[in-house]
Amino acid sequence: MNKITAAITAVGSYVPDFVLSNQVLETLVDTNDEWITTRTGIKERRLLKEEGQGTSFMAIKAAQNLLEKANLDPKEIDLVIMATATPDMPVASTGVYVATQIGATNAFSYDLQAACSSFLFGMSTASAYIASGKYKKVLLIGADKMSSIIDYTDRATCIIFGDGAGAVLFEPNTEGLGLQDEILKSDGIGREFLKIEAGGSILPPSEETVKNKEHFVFQDGKTVFKYAVSGMADVSEKIMQRNNLSHDDINWLVAHQANRRIIDATANRMALDESKVLINIQKYGNTTSATLPLLLSDFENQLKKGDNIIFAAFGGGFTWGAIYLKWAYTK
Repeated sequence: MNKITAAITAVGSYVPDFVLSNQVLETLVDTNDEWITTRTGIKERRLLKEEGQGTSFMAIKAAQNLLEKANLDPKEIDLVIMATATPDMPVASTGVYVATQIGATNAFSYDLQAACSSFLFGMSTASAYIASGKYKKVLLIGADKMSSIIDYTDRATCIIFGDGAGAVLFEPNTEGLGLQDEILKSDGIGREFLKIEAGGSILPPSEETVKNKEHFVFQDGKTVFKYAVSGMADVSEKIMQRNNLSHDDINWLVAHQANRRIIDATANRMALDESKVLINIQKYGNTTSATLPLLLSDFENQLKKGDNIIFAAFGGGFTWGAIYLKWAYTK
């Protein structure tokens, strides 16, 4: 019997309509288009502005987009994994609500949180469920409403993040396609450099925490950048070496869209031509858990069956890693 691997067989996505351009940000904080573009590669980002709509709204839309494209009955789904750093609310799982809303009534569901690495870690988790032989269809959704935790008077963070969602379906494969290898890492040294100070069990919400703006993302940009460049580049190079892959063997780099310079540094370490590096950071900014599936959705028509793809991400905590996957279909 051939070994069961977990392959991506469908993708879907959703981004909100509202566009926050660099030109608009120039009116909010002391910055300009040239400064933002040069340092991040970002030109605009999407924001979910409608009142009463959270991460689940975008996740549902992305899942529905996938279901429609794949002509899939949601009742066939066994598991829904919700990769997010911005759940709708504490305690009640956002993924559980999403699964119910899309009609995945035979699935169990839960949230997975590893900051910007959430989707990458979710790929590993989904793959393990499929490879176990117990589950046939696992829906992995990456979605974040970063605008809900960003201070739009803080130019260090408000220029970076956007809102969005993407989804992929994992199914069993016996052709040797799908997830081949993974290197996943974490280090608690990152806890102080990228965080939200208040709202958790250490510092519960209070009038004072709200007044002090402690419910917004804080980022020590230089430190995070340094760790991200070395972390993403190291694991991407290592996974190539471990699988005897040269730069010629790699068809695509699907890297977390946090900063264009970090992506370029990773590609350079892998000796990849820029034509093999998928980029959409200029349109969406850093959508955290949604960056990787949004790339797959935007470039789906260019992906061919058998393509060798390296996924890489880095997130708060710190969390980071790389995954080697063989693409399973041609559109």
